[in-house]
Amino acid sequence: MAVKKVRATKHNPEAANLMELKHGESGILDRLDLPEDDARRLMELGFLPGHAVTPGHSAPGGDPRVFRVDGSEVALRRETARKLILRHEAGPHNAAKES
Repeated sequence: MAVKKVRATKHNPEAANLMELKHGESGILDRLDLPEDDARRLMELGFLPGHAVTPGHSAPGGDPRVFRVDGSEVALRRETARKLILRHEAGPHNAAKES
């Protein structure tokens, strides 16, 4: 039986959308700013609010880029990935900035 290696990812609460995540980071999806049909299709693929998303490899030139979500890998174009908005969590690091 083969054992699959799982890489640890660092959560980045500063990223505003999927394109701002760097390799090795993750973000929690907040919402999809897309037309209803497009949003529904991505949600069927696992891009649901509250789920963690991590970036994977990208094609030469950076478009499209692969994202891992809910155990799947899905390639998205930059313009689409920019419309998948990440949650900004209020933690000790962010609370200090707001004071």
